[in-house]
Amino acid sequence: MTGGKLLADTVHGYGISHVFFMPYIAPRALMEMEKLGIKRVQTHGEKSAAYMADAYARVKRAPGLCMAQSVGAVNLAAGLQDAWLSCSPVVAITGREWQGHQLRHAYQEVDHQAPFSAVTKYSAYVAKPEELSHHLRQAFRSAASGTPGPTHLDLQGIDGSAVVNVAADLNVEVDAQFAQLPPFRPSADDETISAALELLAAAERPVIVAGGGVTASAARAELIALAEQLSIPVATALNAKAMFPADHPLAVGVPGSYSRACANQIVCEADLLFYIGSHTGGQLTNNYSIPPPGARVIQLDINPAEIGRNYALTLGLQGDVRNTLRKMLESATESPARTSWIEHVQGRVKAWWESIDEHYHSDAAPMRPERLCKELSEHLPADAILVSDTGHSGIWTGTMLDLRHPDQSFIRCSGSLGWGLPAAMGAKCAAPDRPVLCFTGDGGIWYHIAELETAVRCGINTVTVVNNNHSLNQERDGVETIYGGTTSGSDELWLFEDADFAAIAESFGCLGLTVTKPSEIAGALERAFAAGRPVVIDVKTDVEGIAPLAWTPK
Repeated sequence: MTGGKLLADTVHGYGISHVFFMPYIAPRALMEMEKLGIKRVQTHGEKSAAYMADAYARVKRAPGLCMAQSVGAVNLAAGLQDAWLSCSPVVAITGREWQGHQLRHAYQEVDHQAPFSAVTKYSAYVAKPEELSHHLRQAFRSAASGTPGPTHLDLQGIDGSAVVNVAADLNVEVDAQFAQLPPFRPSADDETISAALELLAAAERPVIVAGGGVTASAARAELIALAEQLSIPVATALNAKAMFPADHPLAVGVPGSYSRACANQIVCEADLLFYIGSHTGGQLTNNYSIPPPGARVIQLDINPAEIGRNYALTLGLQGDVRNTLRKMLESATESPARTSWIEHVQGRVKAWWESIDEHYHSDAAPMRPERLCKELSEHLPADAILVSDTGHSGIWTGTMLDLRHPDQSFIRCSGSLGWGLPAAMGAKCAAPDRPVLCFTGDGGIWYHIAELETAVRCGINTVTVVNNNHSLNQERDGVETIYGGTTSGSDELWLFEDADFAAIAESFGCLGLTVTKPSEIAGALERAFAAGRPVVIDVKTDVEGIAPLAWTPK
């Protein structure tokens, strides 16, 4: 058996249905994957391949696979930043210049260890096919275990040829338990669960903050049940936006940097916070100011290293989110109604909606982004996957775009602008029967617009909505503050020429649609999801539509 066949058989055994890659890498393995029915998605850049594998993994709740040759390895590592920040189980495979050529100024070669060490849980050099099976097993095991994350194998030969092209006495080893997240479901102990329930029952103003661990553990039903049984309002991190109904009377919204003011206010007013599957990172806490230091905190996480990392603990629980919440539900008794606290929370939420009413219902043209979000909230298919880019796209989706159906999903960029378009393609590969909508801006789509050709070639039929204000207007305030106002020089730092993204999309073979007013959005979405090919909807929006800054305590 060749190393290439071993690689193909192994990833097939782990349930990999798609491999995302930038050639020239492991063609023998790719040939063997074709025989097994694994779909090969050749991209126009290594970062795109990593982004696709990231979103594929998050939607499927299973490892994703991306590959690149040696000269593209550092680009692939850069693309893994988002998977690392989102705790996404991506297995990355690269070629590496022959060992005998290392430290000799080999053509196009740099050290791979440093860039991959920053964005992976496990990275290993594989010199010969006999070493491949062990390291593959470790890569999948590490990617899926504990806090999930990317892993990396560096195969000798710029295309991995010293490993994949050579035959040896090889055995395929697949640990099926690591083919799905989470591989283990430990639960917090009974004593700690009882202590947590006592603290929550005694609190007058408790708030649950649900993080990405709720999504990874598929614990939506348990989260809702616990909140209802204990009468506790729920805020959700962006990575858990789909885990609690937006129209629920206990829903608070997204706190942190990309947030609703009411969510930040309520989190700061709480006398006890229960972080569930959350790392309490800088975005969720708006750089550790929401809540302020000194807040009383209960934290549940599968990874004990995260418990108490950023906030001193009142109590910590280590365990899988779903199983631990189930045990809490078994032991919990109904808490006091907390009528005054719930009414206060609902008043905060109502006041926030009133504060955005003018722009949210605006009929102006160019369109207000708030109105675009309203239309998307109302017309997103009931089983859709919403994929959001970062920057203003992340703020708009975090604050203004509601998910109103239990079968809708949400994934978002954790670091790199431009992630949205290729990520939506990866999401569609993971869930081909579900509609997938990418929400990005013109600043975001420019990064990897060539992947529209990939989408057409590979039949990956996503819908991309471009919030097109011909700018990077998130930068505007900072630039004009430095300049002391608006000048031609300041405009050069954030304004673009207006582009026709519908026409650009058509040139690739996509369906391109242009929307200039709110009444056109519903019809455009209906056409897009029925098109049977990739679609770009170019929505002309008001450049003055600046996403709100986070509310912070004075």
